Amino acid sequence: MIALATVVLGAGSAQAQIKVGITMSGSGPGAALGQPQTKTVAALPKEIAGQKITYFALDDESDPTKGAQNARKLIAEEKVDVLIGSSLTPVSLPLIDIAAESKTPLLSLAAAAILVTPMDEKKKWVFKVVPNDDIMANAILKFIASWGLKTLGYIGVSDAYGEGYYKVLSETAPKLGITLTGHEVYARSDASVTGQVLKIIASKPDAVFVASAGTPAVLPQKALRERGYKGPIFQTHGVATEEFIKLGGKDVDGAIFTGEAFTVVNDLPADSPFRKTTANFIDAYKAANGGATPSIFGAHLWDSMTLVEHAIPAALKVAKPGTEEFRAALRSEIEKTKDLALNNGLSNMTPDNHNGYDERSAFVIMVKDGGFHLVK
Repeated sequence: MIALATVVLGAGSAQAQIKVGITMSGSGPGAALGQPQTKTVAALPKEIAGQKITYFALDDESDPTKGAQNARKLIAEEKVDVLIGSSLTPVSLPLIDIAAESKTPLLSLAAAAILVTPMDEKKKWVFKVVPNDDIMANAILKFIASWGLKTLGYIGVSDAYGEGYYKVLSETAPKLGITLTGHEVYARSDASVTGQVLKIIASKPDAVFVASAGTPAVLPQKALRERGYKGPIFQTHGVATEEFIKLGGKDVDGAIFTGEAFTVVNDLPADSPFRKTTANFIDAYKAANGGATPSIFGAHLWDSMTLVEHAIPAALKVAKPGTEEFRAALRSEIEKTKDLALNNGLSNMTPDNHNGYDERSAFVIMVKDGGFHLVK
């Protein structure tokens, strides 16, 4: 477990500081996502608009109860101006009520659209830098349909992330002439999915869709290949990590998913606005982590702070850090974000859309020869 890590970037306690509280899944089933985020903390901006930044980072152990405890501690004891987290959708969901009660802006690092939709009085305090699952799901379904595939097997994690994907697939696939042949689920912590995979193969689908994230996404794909399934396998943007490739090896070669610009930035045109954004993140991360290369999950935290960074100057004109007025101003300014190129996509927030992306931020990506490559 990560103890309460107070990272004071800058000197002088007499100077007003902006406090950022972060809860991440540094251990437990979501560690493949939370660990890269934990390592990103040291790369975050040391000063914004003349204000020193103080970061408080906690491990929620991939547990919703622990995540809620962390959030309350950060707000009540540390008096943070903004809350970031958590890595997983189930752990992020309880934070919505806490953010709304305390009127503290919350930037979730998780993926499910349910975190920011439908908009209401509570969710107006919540923002999300990971593209909504419906944007990614619709984009990959259109790609699947373009291949002429008519039947699709499904297996996903048995939580809000997997069910969010299944909901979109079950509603949209029929409109594109695609039939889902089943609905198999498994827990992120499961060691085997043999039973589910045998049912999928028995339904004889043209392709299989896996709705999972991080290293748990390897399990169904390996099982399918080991059981002789030779059809296309589609995944979600949750697999955009080197660990997925290392753990899956040859079994994940050929996996296709819709993902963010960060994952295939080197395949994008030289004048793409995403190139500078990604270069800034990679340079800062390497400097803070001995030259190590970051993953998209670390970029989720970096992008969250980028949104905060762009909102701070205007918020400071309204009130001082540490006040309810400052937190409200931050929320209002983040909501005004326009054409901001993030690692995760082109952000355009509105009062009704706290994700801020469209399908321009969904890139079709294939795992090939031990790397991620742009398909289109």
